[in-house]
Amino acid sequence: MLLSKGFVAAYGKQLNEVAQRVGLEPEIVHLPDDPLARLSQADCDRIEVAMSTRDVRFSDLYKSFGDTLIAANNLKWAHFHSTAIEQHPFVPLLLARGVKLTTSAGSNGEPVAQTAITTLLMLSRGFPHWLDAQRRKRWEPVRGAVQPRDLRGQTILIVGMGNIGNSIARFVQALGMHVIGIRRKPRAPDDPVDEMHALAELPGLLPRCDWVVLACPLNPETRHLINAQTLASMKQDAGLINVARGGVCDEPAVIAALQSGRIRCAHLDVFEKEPLPAGSPLWDMPNLILTPHNASASSGNDRRSAEMFLLNLEKWARGEALVNPHTA
Repeated sequence: MLLSKGFVAAYGKQLNEVAQRVGLEPEIVHLPDDPLARLSQADCDRIEVAMSTRDVRFSDLYKSFGDTLIAANNLKWAHFHSTAIEQHPFVPLLLARGVKLTTSAGSNGEPVAQTAITTLLMLSRGFPHWLDAQRRKRWEPVRGAVQPRDLRGQTILIVGMGNIGNSIARFVQALGMHVIGIRRKPRAPDDPVDEMHALAELPGLLPRCDWVVLACPLNPETRHLINAQTLASMKQDAGLINVARGGVCDEPAVIAALQSGRIRCAHLDVFEKEPLPAGSPLWDMPNLILTPHNASASSGNDRRSAEMFLLNLEKWARGEALVNPHTA
C-alpha cells in the first residue's frame, strides 16, 4: 500500500484492525521525503493499493505521488480524499489501465454546505456593509428602504442535490424559504425541497428565484451553466452562490453582472483560474464574498475520508463492490 506517513501516524491502529479482520498483511510504502526523488521501479511494482491524502496533495510530494501511481504497474485500486478527481492529470491514465478508483464523496459535504449557508445569511442580512463600516470606524445603521428583506418566503434554487445540496436545502427550509432543487432523478418523498426539476428547466425557473446556489459537478452539461443569458433572466436583486466548480460559471459574465448591478450579490468559492489572479476585479467588489476554494475546510475531513478508505479496504479484501466508485 502506498500511504503517507501522516496517514499511518493518525490511522495506523485502525488500518491494522481492518487488516486483521480480513486477513491482510499490509506492506506500507512511503514516498521519499525529497520531492525530487522517486521510488525504485521494484518498489513501484509492489504497490497494489494507494490513497491520496491531503498532506500529500497540498505538498511538494504531489507530483511524486502521481508519477508513482503511473509507474505502479500492478496498481489495482486507488482511493482519493476528495470528491472531484478529474483535477488530477494522472487519473485518465489510471482509468485507461483499468485501475479501480474511489473517492471520498460526502466526506466534506456538511462543511461546504455550512459555508454556503453562512454566506447566504451574511449577504441576505447585509453584513458586507456592516463589516466595511467597521473597517472605516463608521456608525452606519441600515434604515428604511435599504433594510434587508426577510428570508422567509424567498425562493432558493439549488443546482445539484447531492450531499451538499441536500444539506443546504434542509437548513433553508428551516428558515421558511421555498426550495427548488435541480437534479437528474425525480423528487422522492423525503427530499428536502418543495419542487424538483431537471436541468433543462433551469431557464424557466431562474426568473422566480431570489437565490441561486451551485452545488453540481462540472461536466459538459454544466460548463458555463451560468452565463450572460442565464444571468439576464435572473431577478435584479437575486444572489448567486457557487460552491461547485469555477467552470460552472462564465466568469467574465458574472463580473459584468455584479459590476452593472444585474444581480445584487454573490459568494464565489471557486474560479475558472486558481489561484485567482491578483488583477481580477472580483477582489475589490463590495457586493461579493470571495473565498479561496476553501468552503470545505474542516478538521474532520481527513478522519471522514480515512474512514471511507478503510471501509473500502475491507470491501476490496473481500471482493465486494467498493463505495463511491469513479468512472470516466
